[in-house]
Amino acid sequence: MRFLNLTEQTDTPMDLFATTSTFAVSSYALLSTVYKTEQARYAVSRDVYILPETQRHEGVPPSVDVIVPCFNEDPLTLLACLESIASQHYAGQLRVYVVDDGSGNVDAVTPVHEAYADDPRFKFTLLRKNAGKRKAQIAAIRQSFGDLVLNVDSDTILAPDVVTKLALKMQNAEIGAAMGQLTASNRDDTWLTRLIDMEYWLACNEERAAQARFGAVMCCCGPCAMYRRSALVMLLDQYETQFFRGKPSDFGEDRHLTILMLKAGFRTEYVPDAIAATVVPDRLGPYLRQQLRWARSTFRDTLLGLRLLPELDRYLTLDVIGQNLGPLLLALSLLSGLAQIAFTGTVPWCTGLTITSMTMVRCSVAAFRARQLRFFGFSLHTPINLFLLLPVKAYALCTLSNSDWLSRSTASVPNGAERPIVIESSTSGSKVSGGPRTGSFRNPDLPRAPSKFAASDSVLGGE
Repeated sequence: MRFLNLTEQTDTPMDLFATTSTFAVSSYALLSTVYKTEQARYAVSRDVYILPETQRHEGVPPSVDVIVPCFNEDPLTLLACLESIASQHYAGQLRVYVVDDGSGNVDAVTPVHEAYADDPRFKFTLLRKNAGKRKAQIAAIRQSFGDLVLNVDSDTILAPDVVTKLALKMQNAEIGAAMGQLTASNRDDTWLTRLIDMEYWLACNEERAAQARFGAVMCCCGPCAMYRRSALVMLLDQYETQFFRGKPSDFGEDRHLTILMLKAGFRTEYVPDAIAATVVPDRLGPYLRQQLRWARSTFRDTLLGLRLLPELDRYLTLDVIGQNLGPLLLALSLLSGLAQIAFTGTVPWCTGLTITSMTMVRCSVAAFRARQLRFFGFSLHTPINLFLLLPVKAYALCTLSNSDWLSRSTASVPNGAERPIVIESSTSGSKVSGGPRTGSFRNPDLPRAPSKFAASDSVLGGE
């Protein structure tokens, strides 16, 4: 009798773990199916962007100021970025504000600055100390005066028509911000960069495209995002003085600024054929640090964004639930399954088969929509998500007050006595249209940066 009781007792933990894992993964599967089905339904119509005739420019196109904050950027990468901006096919006035945020490699990037010193569209500001990307952006915004402001990361290359397509989208006065489609300029470097490139495609053409259906993209990504200046100036003080639990918030500037735009009543949009190629991490360490920073930002601004949901379409509520409750259920099913293996020696087949099936369905749908078989390789993202990204998100949730960038040391913000150095062309007062420049501004001592954009534009597939 004692033996039977012991057997029954040992069965109890197995039943508990198995039941918990099965319940969690079943709930996750149900939520994910509903969420992804609705997401695909709303995103499909955004696959191809066709500009309505009523939105075409009438008269003089709006002036555009391009803001490029940079910190310790590789000279060739910065050169490629500025070349892509200088080569924009835009009929309106274009000005470029490059802000060096106290870089330690000023001597290395000086030839890049000199390459554009004679271009009246370019102005270079050198901050004496590293103040952070947000402060660098604000320093440029306060100098600029264009109708539209385009934020571009210094490691990003723009397609020649990006400014035109984003500016056309911004013709609607209700739109406060619009982002383009992101690809990985270094996609072919490693297996991880290939994976991230697919991750970007899915984030843009599923998540952002569905949100844009309702004019509520929740994060206009930093590498390529355009803002209406009148709205930006109105929100600039709130943007500059963001605090979380009494501490200044120094990252997640793109998501926070987007949320502020939505709170102010503006629409935020996604333009899939305004393509920007950006450098992504090629090793797991930098990638996980980036994901930790992004997770903290997402959790912080999700709390702020919850107040917006009653005013938005019900799909946006489902979107927030799917992105936050889904990973929680997946983590619970994983932990229960691992506990079942550790304590009972049995394998949670139901959990494993459910996750595998959902992975293959998602990869198949992505491969069909992108018309590229390589998306079947995105199945590799599942184990990375389960065993690396979920723990990173859990750690982020437990350390929300930490504002460390993790990729650099933070320096003091310049005070009034440490005024930035502004370098501009002697002819910068003249008005210059933003078409591609003839001739070269490249320093002969600086080797030409290879174009990564052409190698990555195939991410659009047949769309």
